[in-house]
Amino acid sequence: MTARPISETIASLMPRAKAELAELVAFQSVADPAQFPKSECEAAADWVADALRAEDFRDVALLDTPDGTRSVYGFLPGPAGAPTVLLYAHYDVQPPLDESAWLSPPFELTERDGRWYGRGSADCKGGFIMHLLALRALKADGGVPVSVKVIAEGSEEQGTGGLERYAEAHPELLAADTIVIGDTGNFRVGLPTVTATLRGMTMLRVCVDTLEGNLHSGQFGGAAPDALAALIQLLASLRAEDGTTTVDGLATDTEWDGLQYPEAEFRKDAKVLDGVGLIGSGTVADRIWARPAVTVIGIDCPPVVGATPSLQASARAQISLRVPPGQDAAEATELLTAHLKAHAPWGARVAVEQVGQGQPFRADTSSPAYTSMAQAMAAAYPGEEMQTSGMGGSIPLCNTLAALYPEAEILLIGLSEPEAQIHAVNESVSPQELERLSIAEALFLRNYAESKQV
Repeated sequence: MTARPISETIASLMPRAKAELAELVAFQSVADPAQFPKSECEAAADWVADALRAEDFRDVALLDTPDGTRSVYGFLPGPAGAPTVLLYAHYDVQPPLDESAWLSPPFELTERDGRWYGRGSADCKGGFIMHLLALRALKADGGVPVSVKVIAEGSEEQGTGGLERYAEAHPELLAADTIVIGDTGNFRVGLPTVTATLRGMTMLRVCVDTLEGNLHSGQFGGAAPDALAALIQLLASLRAEDGTTTVDGLATDTEWDGLQYPEAEFRKDAKVLDGVGLIGSGTVADRIWARPAVTVIGIDCPPVVGATPSLQASARAQISLRVPPGQDAAEATELLTAHLKAHAPWGARVAVEQVGQGQPFRADTSSPAYTSMAQAMAAAYPGEEMQTSGMGGSIPLCNTLAALYPEAEILLIGLSEPEAQIHAVNESVSPQELERLSIAEALFLRNYAESKQV
């Protein structure tokens, strides 16, 4: 009897995939015990480990990484002499932000308008389900033709580097011929895309102190230095009038020479309000893939409700700086730190603490694995050819793996296309993209195994 095509097998597995993704999304696995119980991450890790065991993975282990979180590892041996492929995803998620702004509960997978909504549905619990679908389809069609290692990280969103440090201490664990990072996304729904570059990042907390204690704004305002006002002025120094990032000594004029991002499409994807302009200069692709970008992601200050007429003695902010390929994240950290200390107004005292850091990444798109993936994506997306794009986000592990395994080919694919709204409220995944990318991954593993046969 002839086995049915991979595409038909994966189509038949989609109801199971939805049920499993619902189970996984239900875990509130934010890797920050100050926001959610650590037990939620531990339960999610256990779920991932059980899923690997059910697929006959060997050596399944919960790895205690140096940042206090757990990564899940498993190994599925392939035929003798077959190449080894490492499949990556992460099960930790961003916090849901304002839960009242979600149209459905953030940790309850909900179908609406043809998409599945829930925190982590695309970034990156859906990526783990994608790996499972591809492997199940191959098993149903005669077996997985390569040896497979799976690693599911537990703190990617926090940028605390637990898995990177663990991999450096155990370099043999994740060694592979090719690595598929399932944590990026297509340029748009229906256009198969591999990500060629990632911006790195540095995360800093800056604290500004001006007074020994808060003061009455009527009695002292106008002469006493207000730490919150000092912080606002300091943060404003990080952008030019047009919004371009301005960190002393950091280049901001590099250009992107690949796939372009039309401004109208970007405005639609980013949901920019009518009449509000974009920031920065150059093409959109220049700004989001090839140049640094600073973002103030949080400020500690009194809330409007309950505020008193007081001058603030101390104020604090968390700053993210995205660092493009060609720049060094450690150097960018030093430049940003120096800028913050140099631009403090009124002699305010400034303390800077580094929270996280990751280097940018550039893939070798000329490698044989890319040829195998291009063939697979063309088959999974009839009428479309594989595109390569950049991504403004960061996956610090990529550089660690590239340094540990310089001969390994690294490909980045995933479910985080613009409509997914990852890191925002109402994150969602397209089930059609999940299905097609699972087909593409399965066909890639087959193509890659055949390309390695002598």
